[in-house]
Amino acid sequence: MEKKVDLSVNIAGISLKNPVIAASGTFGFGREYSSYFDLSRLGGIAVKGLTLRPRKGNPPPRIAETPAGILNSVGLQNPGVHAFIRDEIPFLRRYDTAIIANASGNTVEEYEEMVRILSDADVDAIELNLSCPNVKEGCMVFGSSASGIAQVVSRARKLCRKPLIVKLTPNVTDICELARAAEAAGADAVSLINTLLGMAIDARTRRPVLGNITGGLSGPAVKPIALRMVYEVSRAVKIPVIGMGGITTGTDVVEFLLAGASAVMIGTAGFVNPYAWVEAIDGLETYMLENGVRSVSELIGGLIV
Repeated sequence: MEKKVDLSVNIAGISLKNPVIAASGTFGFGREYSSYFDLSRLGGIAVKGLTLRPRKGNPPPRIAETPAGILNSVGLQNPGVHAFIRDEIPFLRRYDTAIIANASGNTVEEYEEMVRILSDADVDAIELNLSCPNVKEGCMVFGSSASGIAQVVSRARKLCRKPLIVKLTPNVTDICELARAAEAAGADAVSLINTLLGMAIDARTRRPVLGNITGGLSGPAVKPIALRMVYEVSRAVKIPVIGMGGITTGTDVVEFLLAGASAVMIGTAGFVNPYAWVEAIDGLETYMLENGVRSVSELIGGLIV
């Protein structure tokens, strides 16, 4: 049957069949979720955050449930970039979906090396993680200031031969300043928001619930903040914005598109419902059919104020 609506989008030269991307950190490398649905349904997959060498992550406990969300302090546990290229890309290439490699580093030089390695790999884009709140070095050191972002992105840009996405932290006074710095330094797109820094305390033991004391808050609780930041950033820069934060349904996707996002990432919702991504895609399509919207492009930035 001929499609009645056009779900496709283009982000910095990357063609996606629909605007729904699996967010980095919550989807691993897709293997677990592939037993639930065909990964080819997705517009893209942003893989688990990668580092130069394997990383064990933070001490447990590393996950804590909160009202309408979770706190995590996983700390970028991953097998390292070379193991990803060797073991995970061949698996992901079985599916018709874009692969976005999420890269982290402790120093500017490590970010440069990550970008150099991944530019030679079979991935469609590189997402620079400048916003993870669960590691004591690297990400947040650079990502919390415009000057830090400008330094990392400008140097990575010289080596990067793939579309370059910069993932921004919400744990700052003015996220628009950071987005403008990323754009000026050569980013092709920005993604936001990463998790909000929070903590949980066990009143009985009088101790922090998480082994790392603090962690990143995600889930529906952060959606209003994420929507506001996507709205502001989309008006502060000319490059595409990929929105994330508390997205659970197709209606949530529509709201982020109206706020100015050109695509979205869904993460935490998948812990509750492993079909969250495909249900959101179906929900978006249903909304478009019911409201006479022929193309996703008609929704992007369409908020009436």
